[in-house]
Amino acid sequence: MEQKQIKKAADLLYEAQKKLQPIGPLTEKYPDITVDEAYKVQLINVNRRVTEGEKIVGKKIGLTSRAMQKMLGVPEPDYGHLLDAMVGEEELPIKLSSLLQPKVEAEIAFILKDELKGPGVTLSKVLQATEGVIPAFEIIDSRVKDWKIKIQDTIADNASSAMVILGSEIVPVNNINLKYVGLVLEKNGRIIDTAAGAAVLGHPALAVAWLANKLAQYDISLKPGEIILSGSLTSAYEVTGNDVFTATFGGLGQVKSIFAE
Repeated sequence: MEQKQIKKAADLLYEAQKKLQPIGPLTEKYPDITVDEAYKVQLINVNRRVTEGEKIVGKKIGLTSRAMQKMLGVPEPDYGHLLDAMVGEEELPIKLSSLLQPKVEAEIAFILKDELKGPGVTLSKVLQATEGVIPAFEIIDSRVKDWKIKIQDTIADNASSAMVILGSEIVPVNNINLKYVGLVLEKNGRIIDTAAGAAVLGHPALAVAWLANKLAQYDISLKPGEIILSGSLTSAYEVTGNDVFTATFGGLGQVKSIFAE
């Protein structure tokens, strides 16, 4: 793609988000768009939001399950940026009118105390650099109509991220094996799924290590204080109305996400 096409693709996604009007897949309009070009599209809109006054507060990792990678035909996860305007509150309902086609994912969020920069970041280095972990919901949303996405579409669209809701307590990782942390996911008081931390690349910290090593290609590091969403332990679940989702993680606590029409 030429630079002006990359800029045009970013403009289309930016307007779709601002106007809450989904667009067709970029991969249909630009069939030759590569993953690297999709990240360039993403970064244009992230930088635009920063220019408008928002601040980058972390990163999100997506496609951490082998099933999702196989479905989209990719060999590794993807990532997007978290900005301060995307961070919501547990007790403050999220208005569905502010989103297009939201889904929720229950995740373990890492809060970093030290910088992480690849190459060579390992699981143990991630744990050493982590202040603690928090139960989290990521609200994903696609600016592409009907979620008809390929890997390039979701990457360009900031990895289909919209919001993050964090629990209320940071838990040190010293005495917890995140691989075996259990999850019970409820919707409106009914259990809809269960999982364990191993669902995320075998261990959630491995996802953070992947991200640090991936970003090293662009001379980018993960900074102290950043929130890193390590990836969903289950499938993404659609929001269908005035729903309340609750995720309870063994040893980590609980997080709640409330939606209102």
